[in-house]
Amino acid sequence: MAFCGVMNNSLFQSSLYSHYSSSLLSSSGTTLPVKRQKYCGISAAQGESHTNETNDAVVKTTPRTLQFTGEKPSTPILDTINYPIHMKNLSLEELEKLCDEIREEIVYTVSQTGGHLSSSLGVSELTVALHHVFSTPDDKIIWDVGHQAYPHKILTGRRSRMHTIRKTFGLAGFPKREESAHDAFGVGHSSTSISAALGMAVARDLLGKKNHVISVIGDGAMTAGQAYEAMNNAGFLDSNLIIVLNDNKQVSLPTATVDGPAPPVGALSKTLTRLQASTKFRILREAAKGITKQMGNKTHEIAAKVDTYVRGMSGKPGSSLFEELGIYYIGPVDGHNIEDLVHIFKKVKEMPTPGPVLIHIITEKGKGYPPAEAASDKMHGVVKFDPRTGKQSKSKPKTLSYTQYFADSLIAEAGKDEKIVAIHAAMGGGTGLNVFHKRFPNRCFDVGIAEQHAVTFAAGLATEGLKPFCAIYSSFLQRGYDQVVHDVDLQKLPVRFMMDRAGLVGADGPTHCGAFDTTFMACLPNMIVMAPSDEAELMHMIATSVAIDDRPSCLRYPRGNGVGVTLPLNNKGTPLEIGKGRILRKGNRVAILGFGTIVQNCLAAADILQEVCGIFVSVADARFCKPLDGDLIKQLVHEHEVLITVEEGSIGGFSAHVSHFLCLNGLLDGNLKWRAMVLPDRYIEHGDQNGQIEEAGLSPKHIAATVLSLVGEGKDTLSFINL
Repeated sequence: MAFCGVMNNSLFQSSLYSHYSSSLLSSSGTTLPVKRQKYCGISAAQGESHTNETNDAVVKTTPRTLQFTGEKPSTPILDTINYPIHMKNLSLEELEKLCDEIREEIVYTVSQTGGHLSSSLGVSELTVALHHVFSTPDDKIIWDVGHQAYPHKILTGRRSRMHTIRKTFGLAGFPKREESAHDAFGVGHSSTSISAALGMAVARDLLGKKNHVISVIGDGAMTAGQAYEAMNNAGFLDSNLIIVLNDNKQVSLPTATVDGPAPPVGALSKTLTRLQASTKFRILREAAKGITKQMGNKTHEIAAKVDTYVRGMSGKPGSSLFEELGIYYIGPVDGHNIEDLVHIFKKVKEMPTPGPVLIHIITEKGKGYPPAEAASDKMHGVVKFDPRTGKQSKSKPKTLSYTQYFADSLIAEAGKDEKIVAIHAAMGGGTGLNVFHKRFPNRCFDVGIAEQHAVTFAAGLATEGLKPFCAIYSSFLQRGYDQVVHDVDLQKLPVRFMMDRAGLVGADGPTHCGAFDTTFMACLPNMIVMAPSDEAELMHMIATSVAIDDRPSCLRYPRGNGVGVTLPLNNKGTPLEIGKGRILRKGNRVAILGFGTIVQNCLAAADILQEVCGIFVSVADARFCKPLDGDLIKQLVHEHEVLITVEEGSIGGFSAHVSHFLCLNGLLDGNLKWRAMVLPDRYIEHGDQNGQIEEAGLSPKHIAATVLSLVGEGKDTLSFINL
């Protein structure tokens, strides 16, 4: 529970002895004197008795007033730092000033570029302390997810390029190995840092190196199973590894509810309020561990019993969560106190064989920037904004996002069918289900960053006759694919997968690009796979998903806004006939068959061909990848010389299914010219979404050029359409 208190020296001493020996049973171990400072946060020691403590006076430091004027801030200390090595000789006072300068620099830069703001503001002191104590790139720092890595980028040689972040040919929004030697591991998805860090630590040991490995993971990311799998393995392997748990009571994702921020869900967030560092437990546990190593493996069972007994004496329920996994717990620590952070990191660094250590720090997202501290979403992800007020420069689009159309349609369906329930994985805002939750709070489930669990949880709901809609970003559903196959499709359970962010996603880049969903979903025997060409079709497909109650189904829709078509009455769609597409425009010689919203580019290409070249092409909307509309495909083949299939997805998707159908039915044995237009077989880097489409060769002009190349038009015509 949150409270204001004084951090006691004994909070850390159990985890920071210089040597492990029988002397651990005495009171002469090296302790960690921490400057007493009043701080508001999560107390791990609340209620624990400390008999030998003196009650020193509480010292309350006066925070500096930061300047957010919109002008380039004055940063005299930051100006002297190009790489972390330049920080080594800074005093604590200079480090504190550096933290303030970094905050002012980030607000100034992100106000002009947009990006992830509050996560980076919250780790200014942590980043400075890590780079002051440790020596990257020899020492490895792995930032989980990476939203919080802007200070890290600034301090590792990329300050001059921060104005390019998330732009075409600019810096990536996440740590990226190709970008800097200081980025030890590429991230973007959640909860991978401990696994990667453990791998690096074990590799270090095998290679005989002596460097340090640090994983920085948030309390939101700790809701995912992979983090616990990694900690379990770390406790067993016992390699030296430092895990920094950045506890800010906020999932670093767009997960705010309509009424305000959403804390991480589940028992972990409650447990973190009860965790405590127990001196007695640590000493006795180390003694037992040392004896076990001396006597051999047969004493493991005895040591385990001693371990359990000691925990029962010295800890409250839940206090030994990390200790149970074999990881030494230190904290909680004020994550905005640079002196404490530097001191603790130095002591842990000096420990010869600590094994895996977890340092629990308390931070605040948006720290130091009042508009972010006050915002319901803490200004997690922002567009350009006025740094004086925090007001974002959001232009009002003519249409809503596909995400919003999905939410409105599902609400309309749920109003008529009480069996409809919705599931998301800590992405209420990103999936639009925060709006659904507002209307149906008992029928919407945030399972945390746990896509595997989300899928099987939805499968369980389906077994009891409910109609689960599992809304997960296309790239994030990759994390739960085994569950999609084994727990849903194999059992033919009617789970409805709503795959948002399908296709290219712009500034978030390849980590969030939904390129593969059609390929990995359409290969499943029982799965129905749909993709709408516009927002009205999306609503009809949601109605179709409601009606499909004998097998699983999925539909993919992109990041971005609708095209402005007329919507169904009250956002309530009409179920479509399964496996039936439609012809949108009649032409001759050439047919273009699109899957998904790329159909809009197909129509635009048809306009170009008609206006520039006088060529009239047919355009069809497949609607379904599985089952395919075989009759429609046969009709297009028989009535045209050329067939082009177009999709905003990887090889192996819709076009592959069409080619298989063409082959099996002998439709390629004649004079048909068929071409597939898909995403190139490589990752497309972050940047403007339209620019990505151009790079992928899927713009209207590229589609028109493909048509011209197949109907025998010359180079003059190709240049005429400005390619």
